[in-house]
This record gives sequence, C-alpha cells and structure tokens, in this order.
Amino acid sequence: MKKKNLPLIENITITSVAAEGKALTRFNDCVVFVSNCVPGDIVDLQVTKKKHNYMEARVVKFHHYSEQRTDARCKHFGQCGGCKWQILPYSEQLRYKQQLVEDNLQRIGKIKLPAISPILGSEQTYEYRNKLEFTFADRKWVSWDDIHAAGGLENIDTANALGFHSPDCFDKVLDIEECYLMPPINNQIRNFIRQYAIDNHLSFYNARAHQGLLRNLVIRSNQKGEIMLIVIFGEEMSSSARLLLESLHEHFPEITSLMYVVNTKLNDTFSDLTVSTFFGQDHLMETMEDLMFRVSPKSFYQTNTRQAYELYKVAREFASLTGKELVYDLYTGTGTIANFVARQARKVIGIEYVEQAIEDARLNSQINGIDNTLFFAGDMKDILTADFIARHGAPGVVITDPPRAGMHEDVINTILNANPERIVYVSCNPATQARDLNMLDCKYQVSKVQPVDMFPHTHHCENVVLLERR
Repeated sequence: MKKKNLPLIENITITSVAAEGKALTRFNDCVVFVSNCVPGDIVDLQVTKKKHNYMEARVVKFHHYSEQRTDARCKHFGQCGGCKWQILPYSEQLRYKQQLVEDNLQRIGKIKLPAISPILGSEQTYEYRNKLEFTFADRKWVSWDDIHAAGGLENIDTANALGFHSPDCFDKVLDIEECYLMPPINNQIRNFIRQYAIDNHLSFYNARAHQGLLRNLVIRSNQKGEIMLIVIFGEEMSSSARLLLESLHEHFPEITSLMYVVNTKLNDTFSDLTVSTFFGQDHLMETMEDLMFRVSPKSFYQTNTRQAYELYKVAREFASLTGKELVYDLYTGTGTIANFVARQARKVIGIEYVEQAIEDARLNSQINGIDNTLFFAGDMKDILTADFIARHGAPGVVITDPPRAGMHEDVINTILNANPERIVYVSCNPATQARDLNMLDCKYQVSKVQPVDMFPHTHHCENVVLLERR
C-alpha cells in the first residue's frame, strides 16, 4: 500500500530536547520529534511518521546551527544508536537531564516535591564504561548518506561487521572502528578480532538464517586495567574458534579473563548458558572505598565505576543508618549497595533475580569480612511477600534499585505493608520511578531528590529519591 504524502516542514527552529535522546519542535500545534538536532538549530524537516498528536521527522537541510551545538568526537555519530547527545556541550547535557528528571517527577508523579538538588556530573565524560557488548553480522548496515557518497551500494564493501545494532533493527549491524566509551584497548581488541576473522575466513553470524561462527562479543574491565573478554560463538566449538582464542591470549596480556559461550539459540541472551573459561580467572575484582567486589560474566555491575561510587554515597547518606536498622536491599545485583552500607546497619537482606549475581553477593560479603548480610535469589514479587517479612523481620529502611521497568505493583504493596521508616529509591528511569512514587505517596513523602549522571553523551540519567513515612 502506498504511503500518504508526508509533509516537508521548512525553516523551523528546534526548541527543546525530548525523551530517547531526541529533540523536538512544534508545527501546527503538533509536537515533532527529530534526531541529531539540538535546541536552536534551524532546519528543514521531512516528516517520516504522522500520528494524531505527534510526528517524527528527519533533517534534510540545516539553515543555521545552534550556538549550543558542538562537534561530535566520534566518527560514527548519527549512525550508531548511542551517545546521541555528543553534539551538546556537557554542561548543557546536565542542564537538560536535570530538566527531564524534574519534568518526569512533576508530570508523571503528580506529588509534592522538595527542591531538587543540582545533578552530579561525571568526572569522566569519555572512557567511563566498564562494559560494552558488540554483535557480529555477515553483512554491514550502510546508511543512505554513505551509499550516496560512494556513488552506489555496489561501490561499498558490505561484507562482515562487528559493532552495534542499528537502532530498531535486530539484524542490521553498524561496523564500528572506534568507540570512546571505553579505553583504547577496547578498540584494539575488537578491531583485531574482526581482522583476524576476515584473514582466516571465519564466518560472521547471520541473524535471519541463524548461522555463523562469530555471534557476539562482551568486553568488561576494571579500574586496574584488567579485561574480561567473552566471545559468543553461534556454532559448537571448533579448531578455528580455539585458534582465535589462542591468538587473543597471545596478543593481549591485558585480558586476564578470556571466556567463551556457545549459543545456538534463536536469541542473543546467554544468562541461561554455560560460560567457559579459556584462560585466566572466571571473574574480575573491582574496588570501592576499602571494599572489593567480585564481578562474574553474568553479573550486573554499574557500568560507570567511578560515578557508581558517587551514586552509592548518595544512597548511603539518604539511608541515614545508625547501626540499629534492618535494611532490605531490593534488586541487589552482586550486593554492591548491600555490602556498601552493611557496616552502618544491624543487618542487610538483599534480593535479586539472577542466581549467579547472588552467589557473587555472598562471596563479596565473605571477601570483605562482612557477616551481617543475607541474600536471596528469585523473582522480586515472589520472594518479597508478607510471609518473607514475617520470617525475617520488618525493615526499618528499604533501598531499591529496580531495572528500567520500575517496581511491580505487588512489590510496592508489600513495601507499603512492611511500613519501613525510610525508602531510598535509586532509579535509572525517572519516568517509571515517578509512577512508583505516585503509588507510594499514600504513606510516604519525598524529602530529597538527587539526580546523578552516569552516562555522559546519552539522555539516560540516574535519580535517587528519599521517601520518609508520613
């Protein structure tokens, strides 16, 4: 069916930022969402989607560049789905993140709020991540701009990519030569693997046919510069796969944990698969204050290590522990927050879905000589029940750090019935946090709000809220 003609909007000014890293303007009382723009840009827009109350569009011409705009450092900007705010100075990024947090809490939360503290910026704005995941594909995704510049697709080598998924396309992978989110060794390892695979005729994965040896790649690092590299193969282990791992071990002494996974499933997740150690340790160790934390291949650990310390200090301050409290740490991951606050509490109970993360949490307590923690693995809404609280005691303080979807309604109701004196809510998604705060408002008032930027050059922002019982 032929699409209806969509309008061309000429000479319009971008006015603000929006969710998902987009910018926005208004045309005939309709909101228009645009990528790769900043407020103050004057552009021509081609509408690509039109709904009743909004439109989406792409820039076809710049008439004037905003004074807020800065040059993107990365050559892949505009094609890669990450770091969409590289064209905003970092000070402006922080200003807009503060605004987005305030807008979400007010518009969605609809509750009484205190003055929101100024956002805590990240000391590092590049090379701040400790983990990145890449995908192999037997065919590169190429933009229309690249095709036009090359004079046609036939003039571009489209075979074999190792990089990031193109936004909203499960089978399209943008080949990445450089990424500044991790230290340079990240680029060296990834580019070495790509070239080795091409030179030795190793097959790259085809997501539609579900065939190919090389499927995914995970790189993790710690502050000491040690690297965990996990190569995910789409076929059973072969001599070719082993030779690749041996070559990586030979060329990169920084890799202290060289691991692999065989994934022949139809999806990319490996949380339910065996991770085998080819060389070195099966984990990395990370430090925070005088604590050490074990991070395994499947464990969640905040991806901005230095800024995670600032985040956890805020959570600990908001908890106002005296040494007498029973603390529940919900969505505890590897027990980072639980162990971080344990010495200021009588006892800490941590709950987390991933069994291996809970195993790491217990080990982290042992490593640090902490004996007042207790950890449980399972679905939060199934574990945290009235019976559980009756057995283990009602918490004086609840610290919760849920995934982006926020907390299940059953979990919120259980917290309300447990009646803790304080709740410290750490969130990576202020929109779902605001929704949950609205549900908690019947018994708790928000007394402090502290945004923390964990992800420079993206629209993502962490937010810590202290709720006190009315």
